[in-house]
Amino acid sequence: HGKQWYQRRVAITAGGTVTSGMPYKAYHGKTGRVFNIAKRAVGVIVNKKVRGKILAKRINLRIEHINHSKCRDDFLNRVKKNELVKKEAKASGTFVCTKRAPVNPRTSHTVKGKGIVVEEVCPIRYEFIA
Repeated sequence: HGKQWYQRRVAITAGGTVTSGMPYKAYHGKTGRVFNIAKRAVGVIVNKKVRGKILAKRINLRIEHINHSKCRDDFLNRVKKNELVKKEAKASGTFVCTKRAPVNPRTSHTVKGKGIVVEEVCPIRYEFIA
């Protein structure tokens, strides 16, 4: 019963080896947040879409059907990397932007083929036939 599980993100996976405390099929593959810990089970808050609304459902699952979620790993790694970059920039006295920038589109280029004649393709004019 570790306190470290409270407020943790968990991935719900219905494993067939243990059939008790199994999640309903709608929750398989979803990510939820732990709100309660029992002897052999945990309570998880999961979002479920019901008739166009998203409801926060509270479900109880055995611990065999949950795993640590990796949904925050990229974010936490980025935070650590940004702190190191900021520390180095402060030591050197330079400014560094830690915001994520969108990837620019690729530059234009010409595709060349060996011994291939370039064929110009254009649409055929529409002719009305009565």
